[in-house]
Amino acid sequence: MTESKKTEAGKLRANVSRIVDRPSAQVLIIGGGINGIATFRDLALQGVDVVLVERNDYASGASAASSHMIHGGIRYLENGEFRLVRESVEERNGLLKIAPHYVKPLQTTMPIFSTFSGLMNAPLRMLTHKQRSTKERGAVLIKVGMTLYDSFSRDGGTVPRHKFLTRSAALRDMPSLNKNLKYTGTYYDASVHEPERLALDVLKDGLAAGNRGAAGATSRSANYVEAVGAQDGGVLLRDVVSGTEFVVTADVVVNASGPWTDLTNEVFGATSQFMGGTKGSHIVVDHPELLKATNGRELFFENNDGRIVLIYPLKGRVLIGTTDLEADMSQPAVCTEEEVDYFFDLVKHVFPKITITRDDIVYRYSGVRPLPKHDDLAAGFVSRDYRIVETEVASLPKSKVLSLVGGKWTTFRALSAHLSTEATTRLGVGRTIDTAGMPIGGGKDFPTLPGDRAKWITEHQGGLDRAQVDRLLTRYGTRAEEVIQTLLDQPSEALASDADFTEAEIAYFAEHEDAVHLVDVILRRTNLAFVGGVTHEVLAEIAGILQSSLGWTDDARDAEIADTVEILKTFHGVEVSSQDAPAGSSAQSPAAAPAEAESPVSAAASGSPQA
Repeated sequence: MTESKKTEAGKLRANVSRIVDRPSAQVLIIGGGINGIATFRDLALQGVDVVLVERNDYASGASAASSHMIHGGIRYLENGEFRLVRESVEERNGLLKIAPHYVKPLQTTMPIFSTFSGLMNAPLRMLTHKQRSTKERGAVLIKVGMTLYDSFSRDGGTVPRHKFLTRSAALRDMPSLNKNLKYTGTYYDASVHEPERLALDVLKDGLAAGNRGAAGATSRSANYVEAVGAQDGGVLLRDVVSGTEFVVTADVVVNASGPWTDLTNEVFGATSQFMGGTKGSHIVVDHPELLKATNGRELFFENNDGRIVLIYPLKGRVLIGTTDLEADMSQPAVCTEEEVDYFFDLVKHVFPKITITRDDIVYRYSGVRPLPKHDDLAAGFVSRDYRIVETEVASLPKSKVLSLVGGKWTTFRALSAHLSTEATTRLGVGRTIDTAGMPIGGGKDFPTLPGDRAKWITEHQGGLDRAQVDRLLTRYGTRAEEVIQTLLDQPSEALASDADFTEAEIAYFAEHEDAVHLVDVILRRTNLAFVGGVTHEVLAEIAGILQSSLGWTDDARDAEIADTVEILKTFHGVEVSSQDAPAGSSAQSPAAAPAEAESPVSAAASGSPQA
């Protein structure tokens, strides 16, 4: 390293310095979404020297735009993807056991408006995949699908089997449903309440696994580090925060950039046409009547256009989604007004007496699914399965480059085991640890029964209030023990703008979870934006705490606030309001239309590519 590089490195964040100080590894992973992070964990557990870099914040791209579902994909049966359904159901059942702090069973109801419709078209759709049917799926077809779905779930009763109700019983069960329905079918899947925090948990597992030896960390990761080219036989990386560039060499390079995989390969000088992602948007509404009408369960159904959509109660709000539109990767993904109208119509389809307006929206988000190129194949029929492709990259002659095509939240553990096997095979070493059944982070020893939960709170309470410890256990799983110790080790007052958080906890995000920007805390370390709890007072107070932890100047602090306000407006339809509720409650932020032009703020929320 030259003297000038040494000088620059002195300004680097600690996680970046650990990579710069030892710029070689057996495996380098480009992309810190859930699949890249899970592969990092798996390789670290095998003892592989592995480095992961992410151009933005961890889990800020496609991984941040999910429907919060961990599901077997009942609709994939129509595509004939039986292998994927089986794997997805097995992984869903596994995650309920190894990540019970974030992954929860979810009762799911499908309103059904006909009996025999779609029977003749279903085989044709499975064989051709060229178009959606104009005929809705009837009860007979759905019954067959649910029975098949149950057959994949035989692992000791992780979730109950499906049940059908006739119209009169269905309306007694859920009185607000459309009176024109004929049946409902109810089955169980699962949901992930805190997807971004689950990704952080997986990352921390990987970091811990690589820090067990005395010779130095064999697993290192850094967010806000982008791949910008190839140089001297290695990958040229740039620390987005400091501007420092450095080269990392690796025997295997894993391109886990999601929808931007082709763009990352292009930066290396290679041409690939693997990806053809589609855009999916969601809105979150604060609507007590709709929340009550869901009866605590997800509504998963076919809209008038044949698209399968969902209405899902979450965190005291209702999540509504999703669209499936062709994506322009040159433009940031935003939820459009046309999509909002589409969501309003689908709610009317099943709850005709419930009216939602734009004033009810507290948050919007949109992202691009990492789907394979699909040419003229209808978007709804594009496979959600994944594959791993060894890619020729002339500028990296000493590295095997593996491109990940596809992948979804539900199968991240199985996918990472597969990708880890591909990498270790090329290294000439074997996988010695199977992650199936291995608890993730705060899921280890997580108390799932009320009595066990009360006991855990008592044993770990220290001098904190029981309600606060209960919140921390929900937020972090059993990793709350670390946070509790942090709170006990220093004076920590509740935030004046939101009493659910303390000053020490906000500092924890910067000092122990690699938060670099204010938006990292607002969007991903907490649920503040998702539930509509962001105000100028919240931003100012949290920015002040981060300023102390991260060494910001006053000007930098003010710029972070301004950037966050612009990101919320541009990408999430949120106009940040002043707090008009008592301190400690989350004031609602009225929704606004996304700005027409891309904001000049940090790309942290835009889902920009790795390269």
